[in-house]
Amino acid sequence: MNPRFSLVIPAFNEERFLPRLLDSVDEARQAYRRGPDAVEVVVADNCSTDRTATLAREWGCRVVRVEKRVIGAARNAGARAAQGDVLCFVDADARMHPRTFEAIERTLDTGRFVAGATGVRLDRWSPGIALTYLMFVPFVLLTGMDTGVVFCRREDFESVGGYDETRLYAEDVAFLLALRRLGRKRGQRLARVTSAKALASTRKFDEFGDWHYLTIMPRMALRLLRDPAAGPEFAQRYWYRPKR
Repeated sequence: MNPRFSLVIPAFNEERFLPRLLDSVDEARQAYRRGPDAVEVVVADNCSTDRTATLAREWGCRVVRVEKRVIGAARNAGARAAQGDVLCFVDADARMHPRTFEAIERTLDTGRFVAGATGVRLDRWSPGIALTYLMFVPFVLLTGMDTGVVFCRREDFESVGGYDETRLYAEDVAFLLALRRLGRKRGQRLARVTSAKALASTRKFDEFGDWHYLTIMPRMALRLLRDPAAGPEFAQRYWYRPKR
């Protein structure tokens, strides 16, 4: 029988963070009432040059090699290889709440939600990080879109065409927007499963500074207004060429 859940983890050179995520995934699988075999884990290895794929196999994950170096392509490839009825997506540097699968299943079983996300806690705080976090709260409350473990039914993933592989960034926002539009046609909305928040890494703040959303990002936004062609270069520097 197919598993109930498929957890897709896009990963590029994640040998440092992947083990702690997979430990938390194992805990959540054990806590799920249908048992650990009802949850499969797919690691979409996006051209890693370290031991990411080896570690994933040692943990018993299915590993899919993805040559297109775009995170949307990695997520889509993982989803294509997955066999579960419900698809979940989580970043490799996060950690899952033990009750994640239970909470998601209860949410979807109501029939009131097309998809959703768990939201996150952060693994460290500072004034700059706290202010950045607060800046995103109105967006989350107004749109119903969140981050953390993102989930949807397989058929709905296919209905919206998965993640947009032409986007180097914000593909996760576009994906949830597409699902929200689909849900509106059926009287459904996006869910925020905040009882099972994931723990998010702050490594972008470690690399670029705790205040970079208030310094680097405004300057980049102004540059994009003047020169939209600068977007791919910034995306490569910020998301695709990290120090790992």
